[in-house]
Amino acid sequence: MTSLAPPESQLPDVLPTDRLFASGKARPHIIDGLRSIPGRRNARAVVAVWAQITGGWALVRISDHPVVWILVCVWVGRCLSLVFLLNHESAHALLFENRVWNDRIGRIMLAWPALLDYDGYRQAHLVHHNDELGPDEPDMGLYAGYPTRRRRLLRRLVRDASGQSALKQVRALTRLPRAKLVGMLGVQMFVGLATFVVTGRWWAWLVVWILPWATVWQVINRLRAIAEHAGMAPGPDRRRNTHVVSQHWLASQILVPFRSGYHLAHHVDTSVPWARLPALHAELEDAGWVTPHITHDRYTALWHHLTTVPTET
Repeated sequence: MTSLAPPESQLPDVLPTDRLFASGKARPHIIDGLRSIPGRRNARAVVAVWAQITGGWALVRISDHPVVWILVCVWVGRCLSLVFLLNHESAHALLFENRVWNDRIGRIMLAWPALLDYDGYRQAHLVHHNDELGPDEPDMGLYAGYPTRRRRLLRRLVRDASGQSALKQVRALTRLPRAKLVGMLGVQMFVGLATFVVTGRWWAWLVVWILPWATVWQVINRLRAIAEHAGMAPGPDRRRNTHVVSQHWLASQILVPFRSGYHLAHHVDTSVPWARLPALHAELEDAGWVTPHITHDRYTALWHHLTTVPTET
């Protein structure tokens, strides 16, 4: 399989510097500012995400037109990406400094509503960071097989959009320990009650929560995941296993909210909260470690690259 990892000639050996260690992590005189957890900002973000979700639900009570239901379904699918990425912060213990509240909010308000096993996700995600694209990579199913033909990616996206990928995840959830399963079901009952109260429809939970999760969110999740690591190579230099993409407003609202598009910076230092990732990325660019040669101009260009480079036979 052809690798899309940049060649060594495009990876200048410029670290360490007076501000960064050889790993890319910041030196002590600037690290505290980068690693400080913005707890209040994160609390506002959690509230804002749920306000956006309930606001979408309220629209179908105002207008019962089928087009409105469809638009709300898409909107909630986009909001689920916000929920997921805030949960990602919680999994890294970066949502709140208080670890008890960090985990409690992450589990009850973010992971379980999105049908995600909080503790299982944290464990698997830490394995992902310990050896990106290595033999124990838990997310290799999302990253493997690139570059590929465009029709193969389209088939995968069709599986996502049709609920087939979600069905596999539901089957995995049924194997959770009883206590976790009961907790998750309890949260889903609360979400279902909330959709009924806001929309006035007893079946709304299926249409404006489960359906967006099973379709729209699955597509967004795959497109974001392959833009992070697909086609890259394992190894100690993270520039060879994590894509770099220029950040634009529209993508930051739909595909990579909460600065998650600065994914190389996140892999360089997983203790830097989402709000500080642009600052770390700027440090890496200023040092000459991240260069224009390894930076994709936009996500559409990267997806095109992932689906037009021929595979080896």
